[in-house]
Amino acid sequence: MTGVSEEDRAVVAEQLGRTPRGMRAVAARCPSGHPAVVQTNPRLEDGTPFPTLYYLTCPRLNAAVSRLEGAGLMKEMTDRLAADEQLAESYRRAHESYLAERDAIEPLGTRVTAGGMPGRVKCLHVHVAHALAKGPGVNPFGDEALALLANQWPGGECASKVKN
Repeated sequence: MTGVSEEDRAVVAEQLGRTPRGMRAVAARCPSGHPAVVQTNPRLEDGTPFPTLYYLTCPRLNAAVSRLEGAGLMKEMTDRLAADEQLAESYRRAHESYLAERDAIEPLGTRVTAGGMPGRVKCLHVHVAHALAKGPGVNPFGDEALALLANQWPGGECASKVKN
């Protein structure tokens, strides 16, 4: 993980269309070298809790993940949690890992992490960000989504905002 240069901060602001909040590091980069995932502080500058440790910034990848969400993938994933004990255990471990890493930075006094962990899949963007930041084998749903998107991302210039 790398720190945040002014250049990275400017690229992320362009990607998001706003000034990034609570950014502590670039956690993953697109093959083009631009930030794809940022790690955020557990609290925003004004003290507001922000439990999402990893935030997806790549516009191309965000659009692709949104299409997966729109196709109903999150409901299918959540349904599989109830039927597959091994998958549910792997997902619980992803939640525990996420929580431990965030709490090592600053405990928020809550077991809420992000993306619906560990009981459901609520935001696929969070899981993809987590998978990119930590690598394969940590977040099963992030890994699965990235595999589904392998023919769409990575590829091409992704620093500028893209339309869905």
